[in-house]
Amino acid sequence: LNQNQQSINQDGMDMALLYFDNDLRTVQYAGAFNPLYIIKKGVLTEYKADLFSVGMNEVRETSPFKNNNIVLEKGDALYIFTDGYTDQFGGPHDRKFLKKQFQELLLSIQDKPMKDQERLLDNAYENWKGKADQVDDVMVIGLRV
Repeated sequence: LNQNQQSINQDGMDMALLYFDNDLRTVQYAGAFNPLYIIKKGVLTEYKADLFSVGMNEVRETSPFKNNNIVLEKGDALYIFTDGYTDQFGGPHDRKFLKKQFQELLLSIQDKPMKDQERLLDNAYENWKGKADQVDDVMVIGLRV
């Protein structure tokens, strides 16, 4: 971000970062405003992100990002995503999609192949958005162990 202590540039970047260790069957996760969802045996667990962005700011100078080390099992489904999906306005009352509805959607499709999940997520988003303008970037990455 080309920043230093004297920089006027206070831009930040939200992200989720995953590091897989296939030998130990673990994943390390760190997030800047973007959480990680893992669905194990039909139960969704949210690994919360730190509430500051990547980049220089007063909070970031004194607070390191939390590193979560998570043991994975065969069949686990992992999801990282931007807030564009949940922040999208639409539906019958032109409201945001919101986190709870997104979690319920993921739980309802998590047992399907990832290619089918991609289509179902895209269809649900487009149906919700309808004729409304897209309000933000939208990205969902899902994978199965």
